[in-house]
Amino acid sequence: MIDEILQFNRDFVARKKYEPFLTDKFPAKKLAVVSCMDTRLSVLLQEALGLKNGDAKIIKNAGGLIPTPYDSAMRSLVVAVYELGVEEVMVVHHSQCGACHMCYGHLREAMLQRGITEETLSAVEASGIDLTAWLEGFHDTEASVRRTVAAVREHPLMPRDLTVRGFIIDSATGALTEVC
Repeated sequence: MIDEILQFNRDFVARKKYEPFLTDKFPAKKLAVVSCMDTRLSVLLQEALGLKNGDAKIIKNAGGLIPTPYDSAMRSLVVAVYELGVEEVMVVHHSQCGACHMCYGHLREAMLQRGITEETLSAVEASGIDLTAWLEGFHDTEASVRRTVAAVREHPLMPRDLTVRGFIIDSATGALTEVC
């Protein structure tokens, strides 16, 4: 698959198909969106929000979560605010999210089946990483949105004048529902 992608890329560049996407690093709408990496949202999210390339910083991960105050999603938001001029943040989780049913026990078994040893799992835990907390999903999407919004609003490095709002997007239709 990767070789096919590389061939496509060579053609893409040779035909200058990148030209419609040229922009700079600053988000034109001064917006950052924290969302899930779900494949249904790959194009739907930007289309449903009316965003074109260069309008916003899109930060995606499993579940659109900020599980710890200093994880990569929060780091990206801090950079977006202070280096790139972001003034508003949208937290956008979605319907039928796989992270809603994610369970460390299941992931642990899958890791063991793929060759990760008990010793490795124990060593990770001994280093201070709580794998259960890190890999556990959530069971209430609205509550998860509220927690993520609160994590951004209450972060000690975030300015108090930053607008942060939470939403759930329907992963089929793109309809947004605000979570208060």
